Amino acid sequence: MIEFARIVTISDQTKTLTLKSGRDKSVRAHHPRLFSGAVKSIDGGPSDGDVVDVQDNKGEWLARGVLNRLSPIVVRLLTWRRDEVVDEAFWRARVAAAIARRNVDPLLAETDARRLVFGESDGLPGVIADEYAGQIVVEFSALCALRVRDIIVSALQESTGAARVLERIDEERLRSELGNNMRLVRAQQRESASGPASVQIREGGLRFLVDLSSGQKTGFYLDQRDNRRRVAAYCRGARVLNSFSFSGAFSVYALAAGAQHVTNVDSSQDALALARTNAELNGVSEVTHVVADALEDLRHRRTAGELFDVVVLDPPKYAHTPSQLERATRAYKDLNRAALALVRPGGVLATFSCSGVVDAALFQQSIAVAALEAHRNVRIVERLSQASDHPVLLSYPESEYLKGVVARVE
Repeated sequence: MIEFARIVTISDQTKTLTLKSGRDKSVRAHHPRLFSGAVKSIDGGPSDGDVVDVQDNKGEWLARGVLNRLSPIVVRLLTWRRDEVVDEAFWRARVAAAIARRNVDPLLAETDARRLVFGESDGLPGVIADEYAGQIVVEFSALCALRVRDIIVSALQESTGAARVLERIDEERLRSELGNNMRLVRAQQRESASGPASVQIREGGLRFLVDLSSGQKTGFYLDQRDNRRRVAAYCRGARVLNSFSFSGAFSVYALAAGAQHVTNVDSSQDALALARTNAELNGVSEVTHVVADALEDLRHRRTAGELFDVVVLDPPKYAHTPSQLERATRAYKDLNRAALALVRPGGVLATFSCSGVVDAALFQQSIAVAALEAHRNVRIVERLSQASDHPVLLSYPESEYLKGVVARVE
């Protein structure tokens, strides 16, 4: 049975994973994920969750990480320094370093909500931690993170002074990591101290209510912080359609920038209730809220002949694995085609993809096909990505997951 609370320490030299010939390239390039197809042998009898040393086919030491044979990602690589010990001090230092990087980020000066830890980009696979006005929500999505969850929570409190840390699990990802042990994880979910179910945050002079207990992601889309401001610049005097609006943050920014009217569309009544609250918090009232499936709503509006000056598309992740790639690109094409039909000539489409396996080139291609099928000329005027507290690790290009374009439509 997996011991989730056990502290991971440096592996014995006998706990070794040997790679197949020619399968060491990604490890040497410091990619943090090692897949099971590269493994030749595992020696020393390690258990899943133990630290193992990784060596090439000739026995040369390459890296060190946490083993999990239940997952296609058989090792989450942690260090490429042979003398670096993976113990409690290691994990605490990684958390402290991640937070220190945010503390000197000038782009976070106008907000009290920030991502503190961004998984592999901060050398902490399977850990996402966000801070909302002094309240921290941490999400675990890998065995290596669950094994040190107490250390991670303690280190977050120590480095920030936060009195409360709420824990979440990413069930979809953990299901492939843990199999039948998922029930044990659910039973161990907890928070470090009682506190409010929601909290107000400030961002760019605006205020938003964040649902800490049940909101999407960890409660708010922090990765879109800069993009909300960028898109709002096109919204002065505009009629705006915000599909997949969630808590209405794009809409509040648009109205604060002088939009004439915004229509929020989301399939969740709870999300739209939060959007109403956020509009009220910021004193904006020129907004309509519609409960509907976004794609069906777009098609209905197209049939009705509606037009908007700005259409915003921020759908959920359509592809979690490469096997879902074809279906995802078709979905992005269909969605953007329907949206393009609603953009007034000379207007703007702001469209996003948060599917990491759909790269920027493929996302652009899906928009191009949508434009052809919609018989619209479309010109990209801005390319958008995730906020600075979601840094892209160059040895892990998959960490650049959020892609967006602002396009003029004729």
